[in-house]
Amino acid sequence: MNELFEIYKRIEYLRNNGVKMKEIADHTQMAASVLSSLYSSVLPTFIGEVKKGIAEEEALDYALSQVNNVSKKRLLGNLEDMKERLFELEPPQGGEKRKSPFWDMMARESQVSAQEAYNYSGIYISYSLSSAADALKVEPYLITASENNEYVRVVHMSAYNTTHSGVGLFNNHTSSYILFNERESPELALFTIYLQLPMYDFPKMLKGLYLCLDYNRNPIARRILFVKHSDSTDMDDFLALKGEIIPKGQIPDDLLPYYNYTCQPGDFIKTCTVPSPSLDTQDLEREKKMLEL
Repeated sequence: MNELFEIYKRIEYLRNNGVKMKEIADHTQMAASVLSSLYSSVLPTFIGEVKKGIAEEEALDYALSQVNNVSKKRLLGNLEDMKERLFELEPPQGGEKRKSPFWDMMARESQVSAQEAYNYSGIYISYSLSSAADALKVEPYLITASENNEYVRVVHMSAYNTTHSGVGLFNNHTSSYILFNERESPELALFTIYLQLPMYDFPKMLKGLYLCLDYNRNPIARRILFVKHSDSTDMDDFLALKGEIIPKGQIPDDLLPYYNYTCQPGDFIKTCTVPSPSLDTQDLEREKKMLEL
């Protein structure tokens, strides 16, 4: 099953170099939803289980059990063809430079950030409040400069062990922004993490805010804490980790300080927008009362 490792690394390479998931799916003659499940869930889980010493066959069975749209028989039967097609596909070369001032600014900031990333590179474990229950959400993050040093590459493993790739912007050793899209384009499900950067080298802990939209597109802000796990920036080391949600009554003593910092009343903000039948100040009062319930 060595092809599975090569296939994951090749898809990762293509995605990091601007090839869209739909284009990869079309070239490999796979449904985009199947390829997305394979890349974001099945292969990372499989690799992580193998790294822990689990037999490859057992690891693959477990990884496939986490999704419902990838057939083991079809996957194994198409490995060679999939690998061949993936290595036929190459990222676009050159092309006309974007003229948007915003994109030009982001490109410049990305390159500057890549030079700053060394001070914060490594694998972190994040701690924040779960949106599903009174529980501590534990999720790994990888921060490193990209291979070409053009941007800061950030990889997130969710509490449900799906991976997402994003970018980081680091600004003058004072603040950083990490941005992800949880779903494939064109649907946007953005979440942003703002981190305060302490004024010393190689910090072991970063504090900040987790900003996103809930399932009803209501804005949420929560405290989040990044604790350095390793200086490694190796993807295999990252994939060996797991995210999890720990109910309040099961949190071990060594993690209680993280729960107390991120999960207490007042540590998160949630607002909602309700339908406004009259579009006047009475609607504002009505919405405020609903938020207090």
